[in-house]
Amino acid sequence: MTEAPSLPRDRRALVLVWLALVGSTVIAWWFAPGHDAAELAVVVVALGFVKCRLVIRRFMEVGQAPRWLRAGTDAWLVLLWAGLAGIYLWG
Repeated sequence: MTEAPSLPRDRRALVLVWLALVGSTVIAWWFAPGHDAAELAVVVVALGFVKCRLVIRRFMEVGQAPRWLRAGTDAWLVLLWAGLAGIYLWG
């Protein structure tokens, strides 16, 4: 009997990130009906932040970029998503 082939380490990480992205999309879809608008906005903004960070770090390969670029993209994401949360919650 032969063993199932294993995925290379990098490819396994990409599959796990992809599964996390799909899972967060399903959570946002499941959470939407019947919840308070402010509560829903916080969940969607938080999930959006996480999804964007995963895409930028893994699929755009910023995870291997210089530290200043990683810090810059993280700062940009925090400002962007904090602004969106502020618009939904207090706008």
